Amino acid sequence: MTAPPDKPGAFGRAFDRLLSTQKREARYVLAELLAMRGLMPLLMKARNGGQWSAAEKAELLSQLRRLSRLSPYLLFLLLPGSALLLPIYAWWLDRRRSARAGETPASIPESLRP
Repeated sequence: MTAPPDKPGAFGRAFDRLLSTQKREARYVLAELLAMRGLMPLLMKARNGGQWSAAEKAELLSQLRRLSRLSPYLLFLLLPGSALLLPIYAWWLDRRRSARAGETPASIPESLRP
């Protein structure tokens, strides 16, 4: 008699759900951050003496709305004790910039290049 195939228990299903949710949200945050690539040059245009056109003002408003949707994700940096995690965040971000084994430098997105 063979044993029935292992079915994940309640803990396994909950962990799988948690992991899939985390991956989905990470993809969302990354997509939003990549969509905001032109925010800093646009913000600095007025600082550097230029004037925003109507289209640039609309783009700036759109980018700031996008940023406000990301603010709940960035809120954890303001929580007590989160400064202790900054070295871990820095390591993780730096790890993402380094080329992985078998990956050509051209395959690294421009936003992640040093």
